Amino acid sequence: MGLLSWILFGALAGWVASLIVGRGHGCCLNVIIGIIGAFIGGALVQITTGRGLSIGWDLRSFAVAVVGSVVLLAIAGLAGRAARR
Repeated sequence: MGLLSWILFGALAGWVASLIVGRGHGCCLNVIIGIIGAFIGGALVQITTGRGLSIGWDLRSFAVAVVGSVVLLAIAGLAGRAARR
């Protein structure tokens, strides 16, 4: 995928993850969350299945990116709560 595809894919995955978690983020942060989430999701798939995952424009890759983004947002939420205490 080209750079523009990564940005669009990350924006969509980050936006869906933000909707699932229930926190609104701006467009730029959604892109970052989605791209990092895709890497986290890919790593989780590789750890749990022992197989690599090629990120492309398909439903499986999108689901992996969204799950990774949700994990990233959950970890960030827990870290934010711990810092406030």
